[in-house]
Amino acid sequence: MIVGFVLGSLGVYAQTDAGIDPNLSPQVSTLPPQTSSHNSQTYSVFFLEAMVQRQKGNSDAAFDLLRHCVEIDTTASEAYFFLSQYYDELKDKERSLACIRKAAALEPENETYLETLAQTDIMQKNYDEAISVTEQLYSRNKDRVDLLETLYGLYQHQEDYAHAVDVLKRIELIDGKNDRLSYAMSGLYIKMGEKDAAIAEMKALSDQYPNDLMYLGLYGDMLMMNDEHEKARQIYERILAEDPNNTRGQTSMMTYLRLQQQSEQADSMLNVILLNRNTPTEQKIYLLRQEIQANESSSRDSTKILNLFHKMLAQPEPDVDIATLCAAYMELKQMPRDSIAAVLERILVLAPDNAAARLQLVSFAWSDGDRDRVIDLCRAARQYNPDEMAFYYYQGIAHYQKGENAEAMSAFQNGIGVITEDSNPAIVSDFYAVMGDLLHQEGRSREAFEAYDSCLMHTPDNIMCLNNYAYYLSELGEQLDKAEQMSYKTIKADPLNATYLDTYAWILFMQERYSEAKIYIEQALQNDTDSNAVITEHAGDIYIKNNDVARALSLWKEALQKSPDNKKLFRKIKLKKYVK
Repeated sequence: MIVGFVLGSLGVYAQTDAGIDPNLSPQVSTLPPQTSSHNSQTYSVFFLEAMVQRQKGNSDAAFDLLRHCVEIDTTASEAYFFLSQYYDELKDKERSLACIRKAAALEPENETYLETLAQTDIMQKNYDEAISVTEQLYSRNKDRVDLLETLYGLYQHQEDYAHAVDVLKRIELIDGKNDRLSYAMSGLYIKMGEKDAAIAEMKALSDQYPNDLMYLGLYGDMLMMNDEHEKARQIYERILAEDPNNTRGQTSMMTYLRLQQQSEQADSMLNVILLNRNTPTEQKIYLLRQEIQANESSSRDSTKILNLFHKMLAQPEPDVDIATLCAAYMELKQMPRDSIAAVLERILVLAPDNAAARLQLVSFAWSDGDRDRVIDLCRAARQYNPDEMAFYYYQGIAHYQKGENAEAMSAFQNGIGVITEDSNPAIVSDFYAVMGDLLHQEGRSREAFEAYDSCLMHTPDNIMCLNNYAYYLSELGEQLDKAEQMSYKTIKADPLNATYLDTYAWILFMQERYSEAKIYIEQALQNDTDSNAVITEHAGDIYIKNNDVARALSLWKEALQKSPDNKKLFRKIKLKKYVK
């Protein structure tokens, strides 16, 4: 198989992150030869000790010993081989290359040295030298396709396409002719400007496998690429005559028709391809995306694209990926929500566990305020996507907004069980925030505060949680400093929010900082577009503590009109003083 050229990718060259595998030995014994100068007793002692230190992992000692070895004997190829590895680890590329080149020169028949030299040349971008060494290796091992693959990559890199073709022919002698080799060879011929040779190569492949329409199609495509359109058309017609449902032939014919600007016939062929059950889904999606892109850059006629989708979805057992792409396109074109929802419902029929489609339906129902629909969708989703936290969240919020607190708490508690470290922290935070509100409503303040702490652990700036947590602490008169800090964050984040301003003013009131509280409660009143009775009552409480009895009474009376059943307000007005 032809593989892309990757520097240093010679398959037989064992290498670690630090350099060449320390366990790799040259194709000779690590014992020095017993002839020539290697027989020196001194050299033997030092070399053997170097190998011992190497095995122990004492690199510094082994390196020093090997350097001494080559001082004793300048013809010691094995010492240069190992020294090269150590220089490589030291990032001394020049010495590393010099040592392995020396080892290979001293022992030119040693293939381990040659392979290591070739790899080193590649790593150091000495491509001409790498080619020379690899060709030398191949001349001794003509059945090694891995060496040919390396040579192919090197010649390609050097833009020596003629030699790259020669390498492919050598691979072909070993593996036989196949489409990958022929197509690669044709590509090289095209780069060399030899169009006829490129076409002839694909024709030869087709002739070798006359019963395989795929190869005939490759031949036709090569003709098309080289402007032999009429000959290509004849090939495609031949393919479709033999196999009318051949998707490759249909696709090539469509391409031909597009090039001939025969748009109507091309569109007709596109319909045939998209409705052909033999066409892979991936190809259908690719063609649809191409058609959408072309449509968006020209007529922008969405009806043409929608008709394609509708025909495909009208087939028995349509592909869910096609339906998903259809829904995405309809979103892009801002089609009516009901139309999109119908496609999403179809997706769920085809794939009930499609969480994305169901979540989109949930978002539609949420936007419509249809909380019952949200609950039904989420409840069904939990059968197919029990680990999808979002469904528990939306179901819980829907119950909460309907006042169904027990059901809401159940949904949230179940949802917490599927939270993982990969869960969306914003949703996790809201889980705990709403649970805190629910627990507080049940009078379980301590548990509520624990939930709020969990919320803020995931999202420290969850403003609604900060406000509620701070306000409930102030109601109990507990941890007022902590409450004041949390509340201050909310008015910094949203300085015109009447609720947040009221909370901050009330905490200052509880801290007996009455003049400061007056400043913020006035801002709350100015921004209170809903005339909230609680804010108005708080304002009266703050003014009475600032000795403005008339203003306090006026505010309390106003609050009483909004909340006539508030008995505490009657007492405040009657006594003209603040009552807890």
